[in-house]
Amino acid sequence: MTTAPSTADVRHACTVLSSPALIRLITEIDDNGPIPPRGLARTLADLPVHRLRQATDLARALGLVRPGSGLGLTAPGLELADIYDASARWARRHAYPAAVCDFTGRIQHTLAALAEAPVVAADGSPRAATDGPLPSADAVADLAGPRDLLLQWLHTNPQVAQTAPAA
Repeated sequence: MTTAPSTADVRHACTVLSSPALIRLITEIDDNGPIPPRGLARTLADLPVHRLRQATDLARALGLVRPGSGLGLTAPGLELADIYDASARWARRHAYPAAVCDFTGRIQHTLAALAEAPVVAADGSPRAATDGPLPSADAVADLAGPRDLLLQWLHTNPQVAQTAPAA
């Protein structure tokens, strides 16, 4: 018998996975392959060293990266990269949270929407409890794809529910 993650676990996971440095680290490795030893600060030069260290420590604690000849993604890391990509595609398709938004922001806002069940406002429009209006009822229905990916990932990676978010 399998159990679905609780609402609190999903909320907590979305908070943990919303770290901008973690998003950048995972997507950079997914897009460009392993980061060479001592190449992290050079690869993600716009992020402060302490944020990179926190993101790397978090990624290691969650089993998302493996050291070796370079910092590469494990199977759970590759699956998380797919969740990030699906979230960003959903946000772009529905112009969420706005027509113009950066990749990391789209993922963060989508994870925030996934953390809360959509509600219907008094005017009948769908809303995410934390991020304001969602684009449409179709957007809420389309959010099922990223939500299913996230729930499947959380089922196989329950350790994220016990991990402290990056500061």
